[in-house]
Amino acid sequence: MYFYANPILIAAAVIPAIILLGKVEKADRLEKESRRLLVSLVLFGIVATFFASMGEQLGMAVLSRIFPEGGLVFNILLYFGVVAFSEEGAKYVLLKRKTWNNPEFNCQFDGVVYSVFVSLGFALWENIGYVAMYGLSTALVRAVTAVPGHACFGVFMGTWYGMAKRREGAGDDPGAARLRKNALLIPALLHGFYDFAATYQDTWMGLVFLVFVVAMFVTAVRLVRRVSANDVYIDPNRFGFWN
Repeated sequence: MYFYANPILIAAAVIPAIILLGKVEKADRLEKESRRLLVSLVLFGIVATFFASMGEQLGMAVLSRIFPEGGLVFNILLYFGVVAFSEEGAKYVLLKRKTWNNPEFNCQFDGVVYSVFVSLGFALWENIGYVAMYGLSTALVRAVTAVPGHACFGVFMGTWYGMAKRREGAGDDPGAARLRKNALLIPALLHGFYDFAATYQDTWMGLVFLVFVVAMFVTAVRLVRRVSANDVYIDPNRFGFWN
């Protein structure tokens, strides 16, 4: 109850996601998306947390019957398989359901915008839960780790998702299908390594995690700038990604 009555904790849980949403929307230079669509994508991200939670609970129940909890194999399968694909899979399914055939999806960079909004809706709701349980200190840590992490996963998902839509516009349905698989696989693998490295109790892995996070953040920022700067309308009569 203290969390819901404390505006500082509420702000700490919500503001990081709002700031990142604003930055990605600002990078959408060709044609801004409707507020209605963007808000619905944030809500879809929130809904994705519930589907992901169910998938994680089921996956953990299965894993715990086969492997000893806390062991290396258990943790690898947990983070790379259960957690990563439950969360990124839930985001992707709802993202595609809401946007793939939406007439507003008419530019390649739209894929990045849509995916990041879903991802940060997920992160926003997840952050509220953590802050409610653990307080302001957790919010500050997650503001510079988990929330931007979800944004980065969204950038990678959206980059390949937008490329897939462009391929479909060019009449290359098999190519679009392959790129959509990458839109799920790449962020899921990144997410899995992020969680595995973050929870591995070893000094050298802590250094690996730090290098990984910095590299992922830098790459995501460069991707946003590159895809935004070279954004084009999806034209079924022309083929190409960054022309």
